[in-house]
Amino acid sequence: MASLWSYVRGGGSARQKFDTVGGMSSYAVELTRRSPTAPLTAEGADTGTLRIELSWRMRTNTDFDPTARRVWRQPWKIFRPAEIQGHSQGVASLDFDLACLYELADGTRGVVQSVGGLLGDFNDPPYVKLSGDDRFGTASGEHLYVNLDHKDDFKRLLVFVYIYDGVPAFDRADAVVTVSAADGKNIEIGLNDAPPHARSCAVALIEHHKGRLVVRREVKYVYGFQAEIDRLYGWGMSWGYGSKPSRTRA
Repeated sequence: MASLWSYVRGGGSARQKFDTVGGMSSYAVELTRRSPTAPLTAEGADTGTLRIELSWRMRTNTDFDPTARRVWRQPWKIFRPAEIQGHSQGVASLDFDLACLYELADGTRGVVQSVGGLLGDFNDPPYVKLSGDDRFGTASGEHLYVNLDHKDDFKRLLVFVYIYDGVPAFDRADAVVTVSAADGKNIEIGLNDAPPHARSCAVALIEHHKGRLVVRREVKYVYGFQAEIDRLYGWGMSWGYGSKPSRTRA
């Protein structure tokens, strides 16, 4: 699915796209400021696994130059491996991380993230699991898996992205968070319009609404880390310094 290509070419405008793979149809919806919400569960598609994926690529010099046209004359270059693009721009150490603040129905609050090895659990509380820690935005990526068999145990989930190491450069990357529902629907949220030097971004809030889980686009940037995201959304947790394993694979 060339969804990232469609997002970049379309300037981030909301659109719905359909693809067919192996005889099964799937479709993608892009959340925008004008259309910020989408249901995640519906009758017959309210169990199973909700997958949340982070993918990104560093922008080239032509992306920053509105008068340049070389990238459009050779559009396949947009799909060059992100680690190659990163090395060519001297920012290969940039480290985007996917994470999730959770609040359960019983009042339990916490975070699932690679820092501190807080990778969560799929079959036990918090029913959210982080898998993968991709330093270069390659296809293997980072994923959060949410156990929809326990959807009633969730009060709210806040998906966010932060830069653990390297230059704070959200504004130099095209990053997309994709939420894949059990019914085959892919919901895409582009991390666009980032201010310079921002280190963290609250991407999406998942809550119950009229008997369904609904995802709402947030895309709110802060200059700090998890504690600042916490304060922005009133999670009320205590934070301290933490480190990240050299490589995390689950």
